[in-house]
Amino acid sequence: MKLTCLSANPSKPCFILHFKGVTFMLDCGLDVREILKFLPLPVVHNARLSKLKGWTSSDDKSEENAMLEQELKQCGGNVFVDGMIEFSIPEVSITDLSQVDAILISNHNTILALPYITEYTGFKGIVYCTDPTLQIGRQYMDELVTYIERTPKTKVCTQWKADNILKLLPSFLSDTVRPRMWKKCYTRHDVNSSLARVQVVGYNERRDIYGALTVLACSSGYSIGSCNWVITSEYEKICYVAGTSTLTTHPKPVDQAPLKNSDLLILGCLTQTPTVNPDAMIGEFCVNAAVTLKNGGNVLVPCYPSGITYDLFECLSGHLDTCGLSTIPMYFLSPVSDSVLAYSNIFAEWLSTAKQSRVYLPEPPFPHAELVTLGRLKHFNNIHDGLNSDFRTPCIVFTGHPSLRMGDVVHFIEMWGKSSGNTIIFTEPDFPYLDALAPYQPMQMRVCYCPIDTSLNFGQANKLIKELKPTHLVVAESYTQPPVSMPHRTEFVIEWEPGPLTYKRGEIVSLPIKRQFESVELSSELAASLEPSEVKPGTSLCMITASLVVKDNKYLLKPLSSETLSTKRRADGTLIRPKSYIWGKLNIQSFVDALTKQGITDIKVESTGEDGSIIHLSNDDTLIQVESDSTHIICEGEEAVRTKLRDTLLKCLHKL
Repeated sequence: MKLTCLSANPSKPCFILHFKGVTFMLDCGLDVREILKFLPLPVVHNARLSKLKGWTSSDDKSEENAMLEQELKQCGGNVFVDGMIEFSIPEVSITDLSQVDAILISNHNTILALPYITEYTGFKGIVYCTDPTLQIGRQYMDELVTYIERTPKTKVCTQWKADNILKLLPSFLSDTVRPRMWKKCYTRHDVNSSLARVQVVGYNERRDIYGALTVLACSSGYSIGSCNWVITSEYEKICYVAGTSTLTTHPKPVDQAPLKNSDLLILGCLTQTPTVNPDAMIGEFCVNAAVTLKNGGNVLVPCYPSGITYDLFECLSGHLDTCGLSTIPMYFLSPVSDSVLAYSNIFAEWLSTAKQSRVYLPEPPFPHAELVTLGRLKHFNNIHDGLNSDFRTPCIVFTGHPSLRMGDVVHFIEMWGKSSGNTIIFTEPDFPYLDALAPYQPMQMRVCYCPIDTSLNFGQANKLIKELKPTHLVVAESYTQPPVSMPHRTEFVIEWEPGPLTYKRGEIVSLPIKRQFESVELSSELAASLEPSEVKPGTSLCMITASLVVKDNKYLLKPLSSETLSTKRRADGTLIRPKSYIWGKLNIQSFVDALTKQGITDIKVESTGEDGSIIHLSNDDTLIQVESDSTHIICEGEEAVRTKLRDTLLKCLHKL
């Protein structure tokens, strides 16, 4: 069994797993952090961004420098790429994706690179995920494509990626890993074609993979429809745990039972913010928002269209009620805002018990449905979709993209960034907020960082591992050492004795799982012909000569034809005669009596202990050494004597 890691970000995983002749891809996350290297895509013309000064490696006027000056712009004390936004996709070049049989998707965050896999490689297999993961993943992809297509840039910047140029750039760009492998965003046609390959599964529903393995999805508690995967054969069990949460939020709680006592546990997607508590961050988010609103300012929340955004609507509206700010409007802007809010209310069976119980009242499971009805939460596809006619301040705006490089959030930062009375609150942990804000500096807007990551922290992960009791553990190499920024925080590591196996991007890990057994079925005709012999009470044995048929990874023994049995020959052409197999323990007294009947006298028996004996035949100059599992005849006499002893010995043993 081998595991290949294709992603540099453990929170956006992508693996290739080879086991029992089947090749899986485990998740295909898209690491979107690299888009921070690019200038924002403004919704409307932005004079400031259009007048930025170019960057060159030297003062000379060479053609190379002229091209660099067009590609790289200086902004806010840093250097950014001014061109079409590109994405760092999984390292697909190190494996043959045409050999991948199935892709298992854990949640909507780990599906975003799927179109790159299905549409731009030789992949021919099947994709499995839950229905909410499919629908929410589609919404995330549609939003991403809309943002890119709404403000298109046709210029693809390649000059700065040259190795000799890259090393001269400021660290913000020079630390980039393999930028030549970056790809432009996929199209809407790619999204639809890719997701058409998906087969949806329910929790605890088993799917057969070519007769060799079975896969099962069980709730991971991280988001609506998120799951962990259990891959089983007749004798082995592999668990893949990614994007798991033990906190009580809106999704169905994590189901640990199917994950216990596995031969191998692959663990990923732990929290990106180990030093903070999600509950405390939600409280801080609400307090900061309320303080800004009381002072007459506006609040901007860069967010994804789903996930923790549902909880923010609920918690913030309740907090505003207690602060007497229930008349403050909340605006939700996203190209998929309509479908996001609608789908959240029809996935009741994928929600927590508390949310499900509201459906039977009947009430919507999420309070944002009521907020929309009351007019407190208003949603629009973009800033041009009727927002101007229904916009009043102070207010709270939830919009994307959390990278601040595209979407309507770019417009609001430009509009509100010059006032210290307004606040921008970062809740998504995917992006370092200072890097996200870099192109907008200097700005007066107040900044709050309240990252809310409900994934397992290291304490919860270590506790979960102890409860699951896997035989072997595989984790990211970065999880076995404290964060680089906090080398003294030794509690932020995975503890496992004698030490887990580790993975990193581009590395192939040989896993200590060996196939030792395989289940084989007997045909009814063969089973009827068997004549078992009882070797001990309750246990019978029988020798079989049969034909092994392998089809669809199923093994079946069928009887050989009588013609085949009678004509089986060795390579040299000699006939192979039926062979008997002896078993059982030699009874020394019965053997001595049998020798006496053969006319052999002067027999002396000497016990050597532990079921062993030595039999001396003085007249025949022979020594017979009997052990618990073997008998040796040391004969210095004639061949006739040795043959007689052998035949007598065989008569005293059982045969199959």
